[in-house]
Amino acid sequence: MKKLLVTGGAGFIGSNYVHYHGEKYPADQIVVLDKLTYAGNLPNIQHLIDSAKINFIQGDITNLEFLRELFQREKFDLVLNFAAETHVDRSIVDPGIFVQTNIVGTHNLLLASRESNVKRYHQISTDEVYGDLGEGSSNFFTENTPLAPNCPYAAAKAAADLLVRSYYVTYGFPATISRCSNNYGPYQFPEKLLPFFFKLASEGKPLPIYGDGKNVRDWLFVLDHCRAIDMIASSDRHGEIFNIGGHNEKNNLEIARHILNFLGKDEAAIRFVEDRKAHDRRYAIDAGKIKKELGWEPTVRFEDGMKRTFQWYTDNQDWVKATESRLLNFIKET
Repeated sequence: MKKLLVTGGAGFIGSNYVHYHGEKYPADQIVVLDKLTYAGNLPNIQHLIDSAKINFIQGDITNLEFLRELFQREKFDLVLNFAAETHVDRSIVDPGIFVQTNIVGTHNLLLASRESNVKRYHQISTDEVYGDLGEGSSNFFTENTPLAPNCPYAAAKAAADLLVRSYYVTYGFPATISRCSNNYGPYQFPEKLLPFFFKLASEGKPLPIYGDGKNVRDWLFVLDHCRAIDMIASSDRHGEIFNIGGHNEKNNLEIARHILNFLGKDEAAIRFVEDRKAHDRRYAIDAGKIKKELGWEPTVRFEDGMKRTFQWYTDNQDWVKATESRLLNFIKET
């Protein structure tokens, strides 16, 4: 039995991990720390709180004194850092909060973890830190690909990764990093591409696609990602980086068509709009290292994962409406 802290555990990937870990390791004590910004959604984990399967603490990882007190009191064995500002468009408009949460917040967690002798720290990162493979490229991101982030979000995540690495090299701190491709699945916030397009298509509204729609991403079902994180954090590999990919390269136009076809809608709903700034052309993950060294590989086929995701959104309309309302309120306030 161990006690773990899951930061950002009310968000999309974090809440999926909390569900996954609680089911697989029911004897473990799970503490979720989340600031509950617009993307931190308490209903994602409310039933786990109500049933006392997890403990929830609202707090900000940019507050070092708060973290130090929490870590000294709770004595965590494992820290999983999902907490981050993640929306690329928002990072272009307001990069400062990304610096605070993703860089300062990560360093505060590292400092508090080291001071309280945490046995293992794992940083959840992104393939966006590698930059752009470019159009027509047949290459893939490996763990040795140089970091070349092209937007403030990716730059802040890359800086956080370097801090984690520095704590391992300098102090021998037992930390690992994973870099994943685009996730999809239950509980994803409605501003993200897949749930956003699914909502628009369900309502018969146009689907706005940046540029020519040929920007390619690798898509990974969120529970496959959770399995990978568990395997890394449970291993004896310290100071390592692992890429996690779904082997499902799709461009944005293909994603839009898949959603429309699933709903029986006409592809005339697709609308091309002005491209965003620093829009990388292609990401693609080589997940050979984690497969070879830890035995992980994705188990959910893209078509099956999409069906499961669409069905979840269809079956959980109360969650969808409440979450959309929170997003609209946030937009009005900002």
